[in-house]
Amino acid sequence: MILSNISVPLLGLVDTAVIGHLSSAHYLAGIALGASSIAVLFWLASFLRMSTTGVIAQALGSKDTNRLRMLFQSSIILAMTFAITLVLLQPLLMAAIAKLSGATEQVVHQAQLYFSIRIYSAPAALCNLVLLGFMLGMHFGKGPFYLVLFTNVVNIILDILFVVVFEWGVAGAAWASLIADYSALGLAIFLVQKLFVKHQIAWCWTLPTLTQTKQLLSLNRDIFIRSLLLQLCFSFMTFYGARLGETTLAANAVLLNFLMLVSFALDGIAYAAEAKVGHAKGQQNMSELRLWVRISVFWGSIFALLYALFFATLGRKLIQLLTDIPEVVAHAQVYLPWLTFLPLIAMGCFIFDGVFVGLTRAKAMRNSMLFSAAFGFFLPFALTVSWQNHGLWFAMSCFMALRGATLLYRYSQLCRQGTLLQ
Repeated sequence: MILSNISVPLLGLVDTAVIGHLSSAHYLAGIALGASSIAVLFWLASFLRMSTTGVIAQALGSKDTNRLRMLFQSSIILAMTFAITLVLLQPLLMAAIAKLSGATEQVVHQAQLYFSIRIYSAPAALCNLVLLGFMLGMHFGKGPFYLVLFTNVVNIILDILFVVVFEWGVAGAAWASLIADYSALGLAIFLVQKLFVKHQIAWCWTLPTLTQTKQLLSLNRDIFIRSLLLQLCFSFMTFYGARLGETTLAANAVLLNFLMLVSFALDGIAYAAEAKVGHAKGQQNMSELRLWVRISVFWGSIFALLYALFFATLGRKLIQLLTDIPEVVAHAQVYLPWLTFLPLIAMGCFIFDGVFVGLTRAKAMRNSMLFSAAFGFFLPFALTVSWQNHGLWFAMSCFMALRGATLLYRYSQLCRQGTLLQ
């Protein structure tokens, strides 16, 4: 899980590095705005992966193969419905990018160019979330590794071919990611089909019952709200950064790749926690559940410390690797100290997100995110708005810290009440 998730940020890193070496900052700012807009929409759909992992892990623990199949089918139907809706809303979404960002005309043009191509990867990207969640829930750790590695290799090769060789610019980066998403879908279907055969799950399509649909929608609703609030905070970083100028927007785009590198590495541990905690809940095994939580926290702390040391020693060189635009490099280096401490601050929220997904306690995740967004992000930013971009990074640090603290408090509360397995 750690290996597969560390490779995920390569999609963004390669796009940033290739575009970051073009002639002007507006290309990098444009792809930052366009890619972050796509990321908001696709990450809003992260509830598909989370809910699938939790319920599949619990069904596996209780050895209910019929429930496995029904839950998988329901999630695929939900993913396709959400994806088609996004594609149909494309004109409205592109208009929103221009209106909300307040960026220059050149930056908005590049962002809309990227978005208009990449949005058509929604069906593949969202189905991939369900297929990934299914593999995680089934404890098939190698599957996501193969899938993500394959996706990134395809994306890297096509990025270089389309942007560097064919000189398609931002459009080339968008086409590279779109083709990578659909290539990954083909591999994911192949891997999931093998899992069905291995576990002797009958491959037949039947409509889910009304009760099953309501339960899944209720779970997905709360995780969706949680994901919406999370993306609201990250989007605020991008769109407010655009108002501070294209250099600030471009610098934040580079630094957010650092944060993504951290998040996906720690999410690698969290994904394993989802599967193990969900399996333990399905078996109603309290001692195993608490053991996996302790193991996850331990390894999360180790990796957070390693990332902090890595950014402290090599952060400046990594910035220069991602872009050679002098004003962007200088601007990014000013805010680098925030990224040095952020892995340690954010570790708890990533790990306990995984724990609560495994427990399928979506309401607790939703409530934690509501409280943290209001009092951990927007309130600190309002108090430090005069700090400008430093205020943004301060708010993000407070947000991550409070997410971890509230989830840890709720987990401790459930332990004391003896209701973890309910």
